[in-house]
Amino acid sequence: MGILRWFVGLAVLLLVVLGVLYYTAGKAAGPKIDISVGAVVGQQAPLKVVASSPDTDALSIRIEQSGQTIPVFTLSPGSTVERKEAGVIVTRTIGKKDFPQLQPGPAKVVVTAARPVFYGLRHVASSASTNIQLRFDPPRIAVVSTKHYINLGGSEMIVYRVTPPDAQSGVKVGDFTYPGFAADGAGIHGEPSLKVAFFALLYNQPVNTPMELYAKDEAGNEAHAQFDHQVFPKKFKSSRIQLDDGFLGRVVPAILQGSPELGISAASGDLLPAFLKINGDLRRRNAETIVALAQKTAPAILWKGAFLPLVNAQVEAAFADYRTYIYQGKEVDNQVHLGFDLARVANSPISAANDGKVLHARDLGIYGNCVILDHGMGVQSLYAHMSSFQIKEGDEVHKGQTIGMTGQTGLAAGDHLHFSMMVNGQFVNATEWWDPHWIEDRIMRKLKEIGAAVAQ
Repeated sequence: MGILRWFVGLAVLLLVVLGVLYYTAGKAAGPKIDISVGAVVGQQAPLKVVASSPDTDALSIRIEQSGQTIPVFTLSPGSTVERKEAGVIVTRTIGKKDFPQLQPGPAKVVVTAARPVFYGLRHVASSASTNIQLRFDPPRIAVVSTKHYINLGGSEMIVYRVTPPDAQSGVKVGDFTYPGFAADGAGIHGEPSLKVAFFALLYNQPVNTPMELYAKDEAGNEAHAQFDHQVFPKKFKSSRIQLDDGFLGRVVPAILQGSPELGISAASGDLLPAFLKINGDLRRRNAETIVALAQKTAPAILWKGAFLPLVNAQVEAAFADYRTYIYQGKEVDNQVHLGFDLARVANSPISAANDGKVLHARDLGIYGNCVILDHGMGVQSLYAHMSSFQIKEGDEVHKGQTIGMTGQTGLAAGDHLHFSMMVNGQFVNATEWWDPHWIEDRIMRKLKEIGAAVAQ
């Protein structure tokens, strides 16, 4: 009898212990849930859900809107999921394209997940949710300015309205995009939907290259709009550049010393292959740097009136000259010269072409000592081959202010200033920006028509 009582007591004790353990296991935390989705969802948007426990064996995703529940995903034996140390990862897309019953307005993504505990005898669950805004209508674009004339290799400006105002917008010319900026940066306030964009038709783009306005909102909805424009073709010059060992011996080692990314020793005696690497690869790398710098532009027009050329200077090379390089009687390379070479006397002072901010004031490969000024809304000017600077990055400069001296650093055969104008990092013909009549007709006229307080 005593033994029987002992066994009964032991059994009761074990049941109590198991009950306590079972109860305690139920108090464990369920998988931690992380939901990654944009705050605004349109036709289709990526959704990523991570349940922190790799052994998660129950997971569901749903969208709740106006009392309606829309299933998105339920974990089942055949489900496509990732199982990593970080947990179970589910990637899907949501939006009107995936779930046509969704309506514009607020909604909620709700996720529940569970994992086994106590040897799989019970589960612990958790849930998480995030609010989203559903937006399905594309942005609206309306052209405001008129008479858009553009020369091959030249620039233009357009004024337009876009709704909603926070949509990314601008001009697309072939494969190149030029962002628009709020018109308050051009002196017109109180109209957030009003935008201004500078754009270009590059020297090597066909005259019939498609041009259009574009807008893309936070939800990914896109809109496009045509605008009236007329393109004028232009012929550019060709020239032949004679290379000799004296020139190569002067410029190649100096450039290689400052360009370790080319992987060529400055002590290398094989100058022509090194020159070709500089004239091709380094030129392209420098162009990429210039495009990257353009993204730092101010959202307002910083300049006033026509830009200043280097006064009393002789033009030794013009914009978009097609250059053929000759070495020992043979053609060895071809490149396009995207600026103006302006020569005066050695070590002549260089003036800022217009008001702006210094984005770059140091060596830039083929350009040698180089200054890039930002004039706002994607417009920039470049000064190359300088012997010295009188400004530093971050400085604000004014039209006519001396910023340095001419020289022959980089790929320069003699002392001169290489001057370029750019729109969103793309080289354009500077003669337009030097011309007060072009400035008035292409830019100031349009800004005055919308009531902008423009500085002359």
